[in-house]
Amino acid sequence: MKKTILIIWMFCFVTFCLPVRETRAQNSEIGACVGTTFYLGELNPTRLFAQPHLAGGIVYRYNLSPRWAIKANFLFGKVSGSDATSNGGYERNLSFVSPITEFSTVAELNFLKLYNMVGYNHFAPYIFAGVSIFSFNPMAQYKDGTLYELQSLGTEGQGLEGMPKKYSLTHFAIPFGIGFRFNIGRYVSLGAEWGIRYTFTDYIDDVGGRYYDNDLLREQRGDIIADMADRTPELFDKEGNALPLHQAGEQRGNSTTHDIYSFAGAFLTIKFGNNDRTCELKQPRKRH
Repeated sequence: MKKTILIIWMFCFVTFCLPVRETRAQNSEIGACVGTTFYLGELNPTRLFAQPHLAGGIVYRYNLSPRWAIKANFLFGKVSGSDATSNGGYERNLSFVSPITEFSTVAELNFLKLYNMVGYNHFAPYIFAGVSIFSFNPMAQYKDGTLYELQSLGTEGQGLEGMPKKYSLTHFAIPFGIGFRFNIGRYVSLGAEWGIRYTFTDYIDDVGGRYYDNDLLREQRGDIIADMADRTPELFDKEGNALPLHQAGEQRGNSTTHDIYSFAGAFLTIKFGNNDRTCELKQPRKRH
């Protein structure tokens, strides 16, 4: 964790302290974005844009030059996954849904110099990368239809004697991706982007380790938690018999990987400040 924080700090330092000698004017933009979110993890290992959900948020961009910009996002969305719809692991019968709230700061690098002046380029694709902090809260329905917050249940024995403590619901992530922008006049910018968030947790879906002894879990925490921890008996074989519980220590998730979530969408921003000239490298020389 200390190395992660150091890397994040160094990235922010280098990004914000880059010399921008070419810039003679700077401007700000504020607006909104709307799009979709999805997740990749144990309950959806490979399928892009599986179980998409509506997402949106607020965008603030500070243009440093026609090449560079710093952008802050405040996003709200939701992700979900299920063994029943993923490519594998159906015998676990696990599923989840979780809200996602994210605050991120990223640096954008335009492939083309971008201006909002007559006679100059108004369109540019870009790449971006940065840091974010996000919150989540995985939930699942019990067989009676009641929705339970899974982190508080400790479905893998978290919090019991000899087991790790319950995982945090707030974590860092590294957002990165691609997009494009189009300036309309001096004051309006339209665009779209697709970004991946590589997280530092394997528990967005509440699945990350091994099965805890179900009898002990039932004894110490009750029937509901034990039933939510191993939902295999809700499935039946060809003869109509309920499938057996997993043995203690069997693999429930892949603890060597981290979960990922993604946002793809469109944005509209309005420029303000330095209205006389924005994102301008050089003023054209006047001829006498």
